Amino acid sequence: MDDGLAWQTEPMPSTALDDALVLWDFHQLPDEPRPTDVAIALGSHDIGVAEHAADLFRAGRFPLIVFTGANAPTTVKDFPRGEAVHFAERAEELGVPRSAILVEPRATNTGENLTYTRELLAEQEIRVTSATLISRPYQQRRAYATAQKLWPELDVVCSARSQELGAYIASIGSEKRVLDMLVGDTQRLWVYAEKGFAAPQLVDDRTMAAYKRLVAAGYTSRLVAQSV
Repeated sequence: MDDGLAWQTEPMPSTALDDALVLWDFHQLPDEPRPTDVAIALGSHDIGVAEHAADLFRAGRFPLIVFTGANAPTTVKDFPRGEAVHFAERAEELGVPRSAILVEPRATNTGENLTYTRELLAEQEIRVTSATLISRPYQQRRAYATAQKLWPELDVVCSARSQELGAYIASIGSEKRVLDMLVGDTQRLWVYAEKGFAAPQLVDDRTMAAYKRLVAAGYTSRLVAQSV
């Protein structure tokens, strides 16, 4: 989920782009092309999540999609009825039948995405042992870490639309926004692990160095406060 910030659009320096590519690659996880019981599509500002979920549904990867997400300040304008609702409508436009869609409209963070989806499936008496977790490209590692912690018995495959960083920036429309969010998602790996929200993830030296340079360069609007 995003917070309400005014995003800048100045071109990023080449050194920042190089470091951004390091983080971008780090957050990608291999998409195992195998069937699962359900897809869990995480709401955000990125409608590409819904489009990728529809693509995988048509490819036979799963029989059911749960779209999960309420709103953040930066998504209210584009998705006034909630991220999950608009994502579900987009999937229907792309040929996913309404009978293959569930909508979870309350979640405001990744932990709630998983917790509320689990509750919804239980209410519907739908038993699942495996899931394809669909997110923004740079959210994959954090989403996986969250699932490991909150739903450890679930066999999870992570998937996101395959895009180069430059193409993703163009689709979002703001270099600064994407860089800030890459930095923020990287920091959340260890902050959320320390808080017990996610399973620990190993961050290699190259990725950590790129992260620190981007922080020093001012890509900090998505950082969360840490206890001293």
